[in-house]
Amino acid sequence: MVSEVLAPRDEAPRLLPGAILPPYTYIPGTTTPHPIRHPDGHSHGRKGRTPAPMKPEAWAENRNFLLAIDLFNYGYYWESHEEWERLWRAANPESIIARFLKGLVKLSAAGIKVRELSIHGVRRHAASAGEVFADVAAESGNDIYCGLRLTHLQFAADRAAQLPYKKDLKPGDPVRVFPFVLEPEPLPFV
Repeated sequence: MVSEVLAPRDEAPRLLPGAILPPYTYIPGTTTPHPIRHPDGHSHGRKGRTPAPMKPEAWAENRNFLLAIDLFNYGYYWESHEEWERLWRAANPESIIARFLKGLVKLSAAGIKVRELSIHGVRRHAASAGEVFADVAAESGNDIYCGLRLTHLQFAADRAAQLPYKKDLKPGDPVRVFPFVLEPEPLPFV
Protein backbone atom coordinates (compact mmCIF):
# COMPACT_ATOMS: atom_id res chain seq x y z
CA MET A 1 0.00 0.00 0.00
CA VAL A 2 1.09 3.59 -0.40
CA SER A 3 0.28 5.51 2.76
CA GLU A 4 -1.99 8.27 1.58
CA VAL A 5 -0.87 11.83 1.03
CA LEU A 6 -3.42 12.88 3.66
CA ALA A 7 -1.70 10.81 6.33
CA PRO A 8 2.08 11.12 5.95
CA ARG A 9 4.11 8.92 8.25
CA ASP A 10 7.11 9.97 10.28
CA GLU A 11 8.50 6.44 10.23
CA ALA A 12 8.05 3.84 7.56
CA PRO A 13 8.14 0.18 8.56
CA ARG A 14 11.51 -1.37 7.71
CA LEU A 15 11.20 -4.45 5.52
CA LEU A 16 14.84 -5.40 6.15
CA PRO A 17 15.48 -4.04 9.65
CA GLY A 18 18.92 -5.68 9.78
CA ALA A 19 20.16 -3.93 6.63
CA ILE A 20 22.39 -0.95 7.38
CA LEU A 21 21.35 2.21 5.58
CA PRO A 22 24.16 4.33 4.08
CA PRO A 23 25.55 7.27 6.09
CA TYR A 24 24.37 9.70 3.38
CA THR A 25 22.35 9.75 0.21
CA TYR A 26 24.02 10.65 -3.05
CA ILE A 27 22.73 13.77 -4.75
CA PRO A 28 24.28 14.45 -8.17
CA GLY A 29 25.73 17.91 -8.55
CA THR A 30 26.41 18.41 -4.83
CA THR A 31 29.39 17.83 -2.58
CA THR A 32 28.32 14.28 -1.70
CA PRO A 33 30.89 11.79 -3.06
CA HIS A 34 29.70 9.38 -5.71
CA PRO A 35 28.92 6.18 -3.78
CA ILE A 36 30.72 3.82 -6.16
CA ARG A 37 33.29 5.83 -8.14
CA HIS A 38 34.70 8.07 -5.41
CA PRO A 39 37.11 6.51 -2.86
CA ASP A 40 35.08 8.12 -0.03
CA GLY A 41 31.79 6.80 -1.46
CA HIS A 42 29.61 4.76 0.88
CA SER A 43 29.68 1.79 -1.50
CA HIS A 44 33.16 2.20 -2.98
CA GLY A 45 34.90 -1.12 -3.48
CA ARG A 46 31.78 -3.19 -2.84
CA LYS A 47 30.88 -5.53 -5.58
CA GLY A 48 27.15 -5.83 -5.98
CA ARG A 49 26.10 -9.24 -7.19
CA THR A 50 23.78 -9.29 -10.13
CA PRO A 51 20.40 -10.21 -8.69
CA ALA A 52 18.39 -13.12 -9.98
CA PRO A 53 15.37 -12.08 -12.03
CA MET A 54 12.53 -11.08 -9.72
CA LYS A 55 9.31 -13.07 -9.71
CA PRO A 56 6.13 -11.08 -9.00
CA GLU A 57 4.69 -13.83 -6.80
CA ALA A 58 7.93 -14.05 -4.76
CA TRP A 59 8.52 -10.31 -4.20
CA ALA A 60 8.62 -10.76 -0.41
CA GLU A 61 11.64 -13.07 -0.76
CA ASN A 62 13.65 -10.63 -2.89
CA ARG A 63 16.11 -8.79 -0.64
CA ASN A 64 17.03 -6.27 -3.37
CA PHE A 65 13.38 -5.30 -3.81
CA LEU A 66 12.76 -5.00 -0.06
CA LEU A 67 15.98 -3.01 0.41
CA ALA A 68 14.98 -0.65 -2.41
CA ILE A 69 11.65 0.02 -0.68
CA ASP A 70 13.45 0.73 2.62
CA LEU A 71 15.88 3.06 0.86
CA PHE A 72 13.07 4.90 -0.91
CA ASN A 73 10.99 5.27 2.24
CA TYR A 74 13.92 6.75 4.14
CA GLY A 75 14.93 9.31 1.51
CA TYR A 76 17.76 7.43 -0.23
CA TYR A 77 16.39 8.03 -3.72
CA TRP A 78 19.61 7.54 -5.69
CA GLU A 79 20.34 4.30 -3.84
CA SER A 80 16.78 2.95 -4.30
CA HIS A 81 17.00 3.89 -7.98
CA GLU A 82 20.19 1.82 -8.26
CA GLU A 83 18.63 -1.24 -6.54
CA TRP A 84 15.49 -1.16 -8.67
CA GLU A 85 17.54 -0.58 -11.82
CA ARG A 86 19.67 -3.66 -11.02
CA LEU A 87 16.47 -5.72 -10.75
CA TRP A 88 15.12 -4.14 -13.94
CA ARG A 89 18.28 -5.08 -15.85
CA ALA A 90 17.97 -8.70 -14.67
CA ALA A 91 14.38 -8.88 -15.93
CA ASN A 92 13.16 -9.75 -19.40
CA PRO A 93 12.73 -6.26 -20.93
CA GLU A 94 9.38 -7.24 -22.46
CA SER A 95 7.91 -8.50 -19.17
CA ILE A 96 5.37 -6.80 -16.95
CA ILE A 97 7.81 -6.98 -14.03
CA ALA A 98 10.39 -5.01 -16.05
CA ARG A 99 7.84 -2.29 -16.77
CA PHE A 100 6.76 -2.23 -13.10
CA LEU A 101 10.38 -1.88 -11.96
CA LYS A 102 10.90 0.86 -14.55
CA GLY A 103 8.02 2.75 -12.91
CA LEU A 104 9.73 2.46 -9.52
CA VAL A 105 13.03 3.60 -11.08
CA LYS A 106 11.24 6.67 -12.46
CA LEU A 107 9.58 7.39 -9.10
CA SER A 108 13.01 7.27 -7.43
CA ALA A 109 14.37 9.51 -10.18
CA ALA A 110 11.65 12.04 -9.30
CA GLY A 111 12.94 11.99 -5.70
CA ILE A 112 16.48 12.61 -6.95
CA LYS A 113 15.21 15.54 -9.03
CA VAL A 114 13.55 17.05 -5.93
CA ARG A 115 16.92 16.98 -4.20
CA GLU A 116 18.57 18.51 -7.29
CA LEU A 117 15.94 21.28 -7.27
CA SER A 118 14.85 20.34 -10.79
CA ILE A 119 11.08 20.75 -10.61
CA HIS A 120 10.75 20.08 -14.35
CA GLY A 121 12.63 16.79 -13.81
CA VAL A 122 10.39 15.89 -10.86
CA ARG A 123 7.26 16.44 -12.91
CA ARG A 124 8.59 14.57 -15.94
CA HIS A 125 9.74 11.48 -14.00
CA ALA A 126 6.73 11.36 -11.67
CA ALA A 127 4.24 11.70 -14.53
CA SER A 128 6.07 9.00 -16.48
CA ALA A 129 6.01 6.70 -13.42
CA GLY A 130 2.24 7.20 -13.09
CA GLU A 131 1.74 6.23 -16.73
CA VAL A 132 3.86 3.10 -16.29
CA PHE A 133 1.87 2.02 -13.21
CA ALA A 134 -1.40 2.54 -15.15
CA ASP A 135 -0.06 0.37 -17.99
CA VAL A 136 1.06 -2.36 -15.57
CA ALA A 137 -2.39 -2.35 -13.93
CA ALA A 138 -4.10 -2.67 -17.30
CA GLU A 139 -1.81 -5.42 -18.53
CA SER A 140 -1.67 -7.46 -15.32
CA GLY A 141 -5.38 -7.17 -14.62
CA ASN A 142 -4.62 -6.71 -10.91
CA ASP A 143 -4.47 -3.70 -8.65
CA ILE A 144 -1.81 -5.24 -6.41
CA TYR A 145 1.47 -6.12 -8.07
CA CYS A 146 4.56 -7.22 -6.14
CA GLY A 147 2.71 -6.28 -2.98
CA LEU A 148 2.10 -2.66 -4.02
CA ARG A 149 -1.30 -1.25 -4.93
CA LEU A 150 -0.96 0.17 -8.45
CA THR A 151 -3.82 2.68 -8.12
CA HIS A 152 -2.07 4.12 -5.03
CA LEU A 153 1.24 4.26 -6.89
CA GLN A 154 -0.46 6.09 -9.78
CA PHE A 155 -2.05 8.57 -7.38
CA ALA A 156 1.22 9.06 -5.49
CA ALA A 157 3.19 9.62 -8.71
CA ASP A 158 0.61 12.04 -10.08
CA ARG A 159 0.53 13.91 -6.76
CA ALA A 160 4.35 14.01 -6.60
CA ALA A 161 4.36 15.79 -9.96
CA GLN A 162 2.19 18.59 -8.54
CA LEU A 163 3.68 19.26 -5.09
CA PRO A 164 5.85 22.19 -4.03
CA TYR A 165 9.14 21.08 -2.44
CA LYS A 166 11.47 22.48 0.21
CA LYS A 167 14.61 24.03 -1.20
CA ASP A 168 16.70 24.23 1.97
CA LEU A 169 17.65 20.57 2.34
CA LYS A 170 21.24 19.82 3.37
CA PRO A 171 23.13 17.81 0.70
CA GLY A 172 23.59 14.20 1.70
CA ASP A 173 20.95 14.11 4.43
CA PRO A 174 18.45 11.39 3.63
CA VAL A 175 15.12 13.17 3.79
CA ARG A 176 11.84 11.75 2.59
CA VAL A 177 10.53 14.41 0.22
CA PHE A 178 7.27 12.74 -0.75
CA PRO A 179 4.25 12.67 1.58
CA PHE A 180 3.82 8.91 1.19
CA VAL A 181 5.68 5.70 1.88
CA LEU A 182 5.61 2.40 0.03
CA GLU A 183 4.11 -0.37 2.13
CA PRO A 184 3.60 -3.75 0.48
CA GLU A 185 0.39 -5.65 1.16
CA PRO A 186 0.64 -7.90 3.06
CA LEU A 187 3.83 -6.95 4.84
CA PRO A 188 6.24 -9.88 4.41
CA PHE A 189 7.19 -10.04 8.09
CA VAL A 190 3.62 -10.12 9.44
